[in-house]
Amino acid sequence: MYENTFPNKRYKHTLHFLKDVVSTDQSILDLGVRNPFVAYMEREGYNVQNTTGEDLDLDTTAVKNADAEVVTAFEIFEHLLSPFTVLQDIKANKIVASVPLKLWFSPAYRSKTDMWDRHYHEFEDWQFDWLFEKAGWEIQKREKFTNPVKKLGFRPLLRLFTPRYYLIYATRK
Repeated sequence: MYENTFPNKRYKHTLHFLKDVVSTDQSILDLGVRNPFVAYMEREGYNVQNTTGEDLDLDTTAVKNADAEVVTAFEIFEHLLSPFTVLQDIKANKIVASVPLKLWFSPAYRSKTDMWDRHYHEFEDWQFDWLFEKAGWEIQKREKFTNPVKKLGFRPLLRLFTPRYYLIYATRK
């Protein structure tokens, strides 16, 4: 999945944020297929189940029927055409989510070989907040962080100080 580009910094930062807002005795539904970050969560004692790869734009049954106390959605909502519908259909009262932020110096991400690996949305922080608030959530904690890369150039220089990821913790209103 991450050949030569494993996201160590992002994973550590996300796990630290998660530990601050979710205890290990709460069950988690993680949106998206099982991925390397789920193993990180489980090693820390979290009980995690994943959705099974269904198209959440067309079928939100997994979130409607889940008995989890918390939903996590790490780098998922930018891939959906309608994250609003998913957010409305979640039964849990807590959610921890993250998205890569829109970068003015970089175009929206689009894989030419994998239809699932494309960003329909490139959020700014206020847009992500608005999406959650409109869907009935109240943001309790938020955090932005950078993601420097070990390359030379103008864009790698900008990544040293331009926030790349946005994490939020929200509860139902």
